[in-house]
Amino acid sequence: MVRVSLVFGEVADVYDDVRPGYRTGIARAIAEHHGGVPAGVLEIGAGTGKGTEVLLRLGAPVTCLEPDARMAARLTAKFPQVTIRIETFEQWQPPAGGVPVIAAALAWHWLDPATRNQRAYAALAPGGTLAAFGHAYGYADPGQARAIDAALRAVDPTVRSRPAAWLHDDISGSGLFADVRAEVTSRHLPMSTERYLRLIGTFGPFRTRTAEQQTRGLDAVGALVDGFGGTVVLDVRTTLVLARRRVVDSHTSAA
Repeated sequence: MVRVSLVFGEVADVYDDVRPGYRTGIARAIAEHHGGVPAGVLEIGAGTGKGTEVLLRLGAPVTCLEPDARMAARLTAKFPQVTIRIETFEQWQPPAGGVPVIAAALAWHWLDPATRNQRAYAALAPGGTLAAFGHAYGYADPGQARAIDAALRAVDPTVRSRPAAWLHDDISGSGLFADVRAEVTSRHLPMSTERYLRLIGTFGPFRTRTAEQQTRGLDAVGALVDGFGGTVVLDVRTTLVLARRRVVDSHTSAA
């Protein structure tokens, strides 16, 4: 996980307050894909535990990797029953035989794209499950979407969004995993101007901008949402990608 992920610790409490959680059905989908309750779960980049809360519903021991001690402290306070390791996925050493389930909640994009699929595949036990999921934030009103996008691009024209199916395409395109499938759900989430600006303040691209850009962006978006009546309705699109390590690795067996 690249070190820019450490910027979230600066706003750990705000992050935990304003970031929306995940539907409980994700745990059921993971268990069904895995074929039952796993013996254990490794979560990459657990943050303050938005994904951890769902993974605990599997009824299996959960080990969380979180490189930022400030985020890890918030996670520990919420879920003292989990094992927390303050390290990146790249620093972590898997046990002999691998782990049954590896999960990443809005963390896959922080991993090195050149190695993340290979690392996850190698760390899974034969037949093990990879579960990567996360939110993408849009807007229920297309007019509001265009206005906010234009305001943010005026502050920083380099802003780019990942394609909607990037998570599935990345994992499937690696050619490593079997039984790759994606589930996509969406829900509308109203937010006041104040709460939406706090949410923006937790986004990675925002936190890596200069202080001047951050101020200009918040001022511009705040004025827009106030003009919308003080509320913006987000379209929160949640993608869950499930994949499996083959029980018999064809690459290994061919060698």
